Amino acid sequence: MKGKKALKTTICIAIVFVLIPAALFAGVTIFNDRNYMLVSAFVALLSCLPFFIAFETNENTGRELVVIAVMCAISVVGRLIFAPIPGFKPVTAVVIITGAVLGAEAGFITGSMTALCSNIFFGQGPWTPFQMFSWGIIGFISGLIFFKRQKKNLIFIIIAGMLFGVLFSLLMDIWTTVSVSGEFIVNEYIACVIAAIPVTIEYAVSNAVFLAVLFNPFNKKLERIKTKYGVFVQQNDAAPET
Repeated sequence: MKGKKALKTTICIAIVFVLIPAALFAGVTIFNDRNYMLVSAFVALLSCLPFFIAFETNENTGRELVVIAVMCAISVVGRLIFAPIPGFKPVTAVVIITGAVLGAEAGFITGSMTALCSNIFFGQGPWTPFQMFSWGIIGFISGLIFFKRQKKNLIFIIIAGMLFGVLFSLLMDIWTTVSVSGEFIVNEYIACVIAAIPVTIEYAVSNAVFLAVLFNPFNKKLERIKTKYGVFVQQNDAAPET
């Protein structure tokens, strides 16, 4: 049982950290960003795989998908409501909460699908796959760090949220560099990072604000749903507190 679980975890990590970045690289180098919707669709497909691999034997998968769909909808609507304020949006906070409370796979699919769905309104483009990966990886890492913890320290989560704001900016600056130069040039990337410092600070602050406001209420509601319906427990069964 432990060997099978370890294999599933290895496959999920390989999809998130190897296959999806490879798809982004292929989109930039082979397709030259022209077929970004094809790349987005492929990233979306890969984003779903870790979830289904992790929960393939779980009879509550349907209910879990409903919960994830609701978190995606909340994230998308939050991005739309705060559209007039660039850089100040609750998306990353909602993705972090999803990963921390529902697990890494749920966090990744929520982040990636939020980017794809919300860009129907904000505009699809070659940046979409990068946004899908950036928000997805934040949700995935949040799950790896916080999901198995019985008690989640809000201060620690807020600090992590601020760091994730910096990570999101650093990842998106990769696309900015490639889109301008047609290739990744370290000096130009550093210049992009420096130029984006005000926006990066805004990302970090907005994550801190939204997590401070949203985490405890969402955590309470989601934990109640998990207990009532027996969802999102397969990963956490017999898991030691960290």
